[in-house]
Amino acid sequence: MTIGILGGGQLGYMLALAGYPLGLHFRFLDPSPEAPVGRIAQRVTADYTDQAALEKFSSGLELVTYEFENVPVEAANFLAKRVPVYPQPAALEAAQDRLAEKNLFRRLGITTTEFAAVSNPSELNAAVKAIGLPAVLKTSRMGYDGKGQWVLRATADVAKAKSEIPAVALILERFVPFTRELSILAVRSRNGESAIYPLVENHHRSGILRLSISPAPRLDANIQRSAENAARRVLESLKYVGVLALEFFEHKGELLVNEMAPRVHNSGHWTIEGAVTSQFENHLRAVLGLPLGSTGPTGHCAMLNLIGEVPDPSEILAVPDAHLHLYGKSPRPGRKLGHVTLRAASPERLALRLSELPAFFHRPDFCLDAALVHSASLRA
Repeated sequence: MTIGILGGGQLGYMLALAGYPLGLHFRFLDPSPEAPVGRIAQRVTADYTDQAALEKFSSGLELVTYEFENVPVEAANFLAKRVPVYPQPAALEAAQDRLAEKNLFRRLGITTTEFAAVSNPSELNAAVKAIGLPAVLKTSRMGYDGKGQWVLRATADVAKAKSEIPAVALILERFVPFTRELSILAVRSRNGESAIYPLVENHHRSGILRLSISPAPRLDANIQRSAENAARRVLESLKYVGVLALEFFEHKGELLVNEMAPRVHNSGHWTIEGAVTSQFENHLRAVLGLPLGSTGPTGHCAMLNLIGEVPDPSEILAVPDAHLHLYGKSPRPGRKLGHVTLRAASPERLALRLSELPAFFHRPDFCLDAALVHSASLRA
């Protein structure tokens, strides 16, 4: 049984590693001849819009999924006429447009920050007047890890943004003075079965995820329940199949949904070592219609991304309970090259393990001091 995956980055790499013990085979399509999956699976190197390549790629596949949400919807629809595609192209389309995404949340009664559509500079003035400052201006489509975003704190920032914004659809969102950022992973199978992982606390620098802690410290049961309810509404409304990630801001004890990702997610990497069933295995179970595995945690976890450079592996592996994952990518600034997972039996032990990581992780851009504070705070 061969599964096709659109996108050949680290998420696809980890999907394949989770699928091989299940007896699965994989074929990837990615425009880059350097895509990491080329080391472990068959790879078709072609543009996502190349219909001849898509035709060849789809031949003999059981189904197609994706690890990259910016795959053109046209490509997903083209393939869906030849082989089942999960999550369905409609979910992909909803997640690719921030305005459509926010409107979906609003229709489902899921609380989000105030927002307004912006298609030209004059509309930006009207949106700022309606939303107020501070606010965040984003391209409605594309953009991730902080790309395509402008924080507007004063009128001077608005004027500067006007000179920089591309001629594309935009969305202005009220800036939320959040307490912290959280995310949840939910999975729904072809047969309608669903399961949800614990909320995770996330720390970013320069728009890039640096650190996730699971389960999120100081977590109120009502917050977990609110996140699960939001996830189930999205899963059911889209008849979704696969893993879905929802990202939230916690503000005054309540959740505001920020965005969703229709795929396995960076903030769920901890599940490889820290959950009974990883997000990657559960995604494959879901798209194949197999029974879902338990999403229960096996301890307290911290996941740290390796951005732009990699420390000496021996220094990481010298730390008890540390697990290193390298993606086989060449280093460059801002690029995710791998991640490290720490698993411990208690928050106190997790804080200890974090403190034992090499100096590479104790720089200001890694948020590690904040992680120690949050973890240690559970002792009280």
